[in-house]
Amino acid sequence: MKRARVKIALAVGAVVAVGVVGLGTVAMASDRGDRETLSGYEEVPALSTPGVGEFRTSISRSKDEIRYELTFSDLESDATQAHIHFENATNNGPIVVFLCSNLGNGPAGTQACPAAGGTISGTIRPVDIGAGAVAQGLAAGEFDEFVRAIRAGATYVNVHSVIRPGGEIRAQLDDEHDGHG
Repeated sequence: MKRARVKIALAVGAVVAVGVVGLGTVAMASDRGDRETLSGYEEVPALSTPGVGEFRTSISRSKDEIRYELTFSDLESDATQAHIHFENATNNGPIVVFLCSNLGNGPAGTQACPAAGGTISGTIRPVDIGAGAVAQGLAAGEFDEFVRAIRAGATYVNVHSVIRPGGEIRAQLDDEHDGHG
């Protein structure tokens, strides 16, 4: 009888362990990040351009940094800069994070954009959150609030070009879905 109880206890323990690991996997998946497709159709106003791009993000488990990769190609002219802006899908908004710039207007350490298209990658930390959206309540360094804005769909990534200085391709960021921003 004692052996049967031990076997049952082990079986229950195994089921609980699998459940906890499964829950951990679900929790990790929600923090793994997102992939968004950039196009001119998401610009405000919408643009018809052959330019395309993809933006991948991954929020660290400790939720203190975001790793990203931006790939773009086929812009109508050379890329000048790329940023993350704070605003909903129907409006243009202020810059919150510089991803790259060829204009010398980014914070120290801002990488150059591949003018003819290509891939850049990096890590966004609290120090990278600029004060561009302070009037909208998102102050410099407010990383947790920035992450909440991403999850709420209130940020977008934008690649600007020589003939499209307001932006040529764009994708709204959120973690509600994958692949369509």
